[in-house]
Amino acid sequence: MNSEFEAVRLENPDGTSPVLLICEHASNFFPVQFDGLGLKPEVQQSHVAWDPGAYEVMRRMGEQLNAKMIVGGVSRLVYDCNRPPEAKDAVPVRSEVFDVPGNQNLSVDQYMERVELCYTPFHKQVAQAISWSKVPPVIVTIHSFTPVYFGTHRETEVGILHDEDTRLADAMLAVAGELSDLKIERNEPYGPEDGVTYTLKRHGLENNLLNVMIEVRNDLIKTDAQQAEMARLLAEMVQRALAQLDEASKGEAS
Repeated sequence: MNSEFEAVRLENPDGTSPVLLICEHASNFFPVQFDGLGLKPEVQQSHVAWDPGAYEVMRRMGEQLNAKMIVGGVSRLVYDCNRPPEAKDAVPVRSEVFDVPGNQNLSVDQYMERVELCYTPFHKQVAQAISWSKVPPVIVTIHSFTPVYFGTHRETEVGILHDEDTRLADAMLAVAGELSDLKIERNEPYGPEDGVTYTLKRHGLENNLLNVMIEVRNDLIKTDAQQAEMARLLAEMVQRALAQLDEASKGEAS
């Protein structure tokens, strides 16, 4: 049974900013045909199923920047759209301390069903948004992470992540200290070695577009007020960084 569901949606399609905001893990929705993957409700609500607060921060950033936004519509435990089909953790059989019964012993056909239902439309939408853009878009993906992972407290509050292209991350980190007292770090709590930069590589590096991944510790974005303040900070960091890069580009050209 393949019940209909929305794997991806484009919000603010008429946004004029060059920034294209992407939130792969925006939702903890489990399509009915997957029966919650056999998980208890509290696990379906937990950080292993999605990135709590990330969508709300992205939406507010989109409003401030007037940016287009691409939103994942299904739990990353069904399929993690920030992973290619060949990645072992694209459909995880275990996430942190939780086994995922509905992902055990999938046949090739069952696995490819997840790819076609989730991965393919998501990345098709990103590619279309890039191809339709009148100016080279700037890829900014928004994520959140749990403050305690495998029992260890994480000190990082905001992570600015990049793969081989460091331009936008460098510029954002350069202005971070002027704008915030938060502990903002490079490639923390994850980095390229953890396989988290797939969207950046596929749509940023392959198209020579500026790109960055932002990770926010989710205890800092629980309330509306926290989400609004974080969105304001991140939007300003992106804007200032892009302005600096633009100035540097003009200087090189003169």
